[in-house]
Amino acid sequence: MVNHAIRQILACPRCKHGLAAGDLLVCSNCGIEYPVVDGIPVLIDDDRSLFKRDDFVLHRDTTYGKPATGWKKFVLALIPSISTNLGSDENFRTFFLHLKAHSARPRVLIIGGAVEGKGLALDPIANDVELVETDVSFGVRTGLICDAHDLPFRSGTFDGVIAQAVLEHVVDPFRCVTEIERVLAPGGLVYAETPFMQQVHMGRHDFLRFSHLGHRRLFRGFAEIDSGAVGGPGTALAWSWAYFLRSIFRGRTMQRAAFAFGAMTGFYFKYFDYFIASRPGGFDAASCYYFLGSKSEEPLSDQELVKGYLGTF
Repeated sequence: MVNHAIRQILACPRCKHGLAAGDLLVCSNCGIEYPVVDGIPVLIDDDRSLFKRDDFVLHRDTTYGKPATGWKKFVLALIPSISTNLGSDENFRTFFLHLKAHSARPRVLIIGGAVEGKGLALDPIANDVELVETDVSFGVRTGLICDAHDLPFRSGTFDGVIAQAVLEHVVDPFRCVTEIERVLAPGGLVYAETPFMQQVHMGRHDFLRFSHLGHRRLFRGFAEIDSGAVGGPGTALAWSWAYFLRSIFRGRTMQRAAFAFGAMTGFYFKYFDYFIASRPGGFDAASCYYFLGSKSEEPLSDQELVKGYLGTF
């Protein structure tokens, strides 16, 4: 059964009316039935999403975060990461400190939360924060299946929303951010990390990239608390080197081998980020940006937006 506290804030993703609980969750208005799979509600609107409820009922290609085993685990452990993540842990501390300043036990929605994100240590704060962890895949932390384009929650029910490495994987990030604004209470916080200089990394579910100003405009309905790069030009270069080598080959085995070679010979580029990511040139060539802001009644104008350019041109 669905947790009672969570059930109280759930809404039909299509019409946003309440849901009656049972073996299924049934919309009190339009009558759509939403399944519960292994205790996890599947709140997907089949007509408005890339995904279908049956995909999750039948577990068709919907499991994310399966740990590698055997020799694959051993081989993967030998390949260094080509990414760095500058300050995410500190950014999340700032995010939760702001929340705790306004609420004794804030409610936080995590979009894309099948696995714990980099720098996001959730277990130590589990007693102080009410977490709602969602994704469009089953994972070790998935508590609810939903599509960020149509969040299945009542308006104004969250104090904070986290979307780390998510908005590049949705077909309409502006619609998703509008939904984030809707479910946030007045003054609620959003924290997002979204790439700029990164190659395709989730195949057919990888759509868009944002510059620093493009990312800021995406969140124009929020007052900025902080923003910057979490992955700099060094990470962008490491990705480009590994993907360049992979692109030379046609066969999947050789592509993987080339990528591994690229990672082993180019991973050190990422360490330059600690010195150059925050420089003006770093803002023009960063791998990934973050944004922390509070829901605002007055959206940022485009005239004010361009004044926030921090690059070199």
